[in-house]
Amino acid sequence: MNTPATKWIAEWLQGLGRITLLAKEALTSLFSLKVAWRDLVYQIYFIGVKSQSVVLITGAFTGMVLAAQTYFQFHKVRMDTATLAVVGVSMCSELGPVLTGLMVAGRVGAAIAAELGTMRVTEQIDALRTLATHPVDYLVVPRLAAAHLTLPLLTVESIAVGIGAGYIVGVHLLGIDPAYSWHNMIKYTGAVDVFIGIIKAFIYGGLVALIGCYKGMSCGEGAEGVGRATTEAVVYSSIAILIANFFLTLVLGKIFQTL
Repeated sequence: MNTPATKWIAEWLQGLGRITLLAKEALTSLFSLKVAWRDLVYQIYFIGVKSQSVVLITGAFTGMVLAAQTYFQFHKVRMDTATLAVVGVSMCSELGPVLTGLMVAGRVGAAIAAELGTMRVTEQIDALRTLATHPVDYLVVPRLAAAHLTLPLLTVESIAVGIGAGYIVGVHLLGIDPAYSWHNMIKYTGAVDVFIGIIKAFIYGGLVALIGCYKGMSCGEGAEGVGRATTEAVVYSSIAILIANFFLTLVLGKIFQTL
């Protein structure tokens, strides 16, 4: 039956198949070193350097809010010095990579989709093909590689700033003992938590860049098509990050528990 539900499911499966083929083609070009290096350097600057402000602000205030809320609950059972430990574990393995991915999806995913969508509408992508330049090699691969490289670095910055901001709030505003608070944070926050956060960020970077590139290169005609592609790139990237975070938490948690 050709119902709206079955039609939507068929379109969704077709889109999933197309984005999988795009990922396969981009990875093949990446591993064969068919990269426009100048564009790669620019994309590292655009995705990484220019996203630092929003990522650092998000990480700082997330750490401060988490420290304050944890203190208010732990103070009831006289566990004040464990506040920073909760902030450290949460920022390293969950909040750091997820919030960094969401902020970059909102800023970079929209920009990628709008840029490539405009190029598609104005037939610049077709012009690349007539010049014997593969659009995936020239447009997708630099953005995908730059996102994979920069998201883990941005996540590490967000984690460090979040823990530092949480320490300042806990010690200087809430009066938690600094020595015991720092000792408990180091004791209960291990290198495994940092590794999990970096692995998640690496995957989230690929999701953001891949979805943004796919939506931009397959957008509809006109300004309306570019606007819809931009909106869908942000929404789908954010949903993909949240869904992937659940499964990555289960899988990585099981793997590192057995090590």
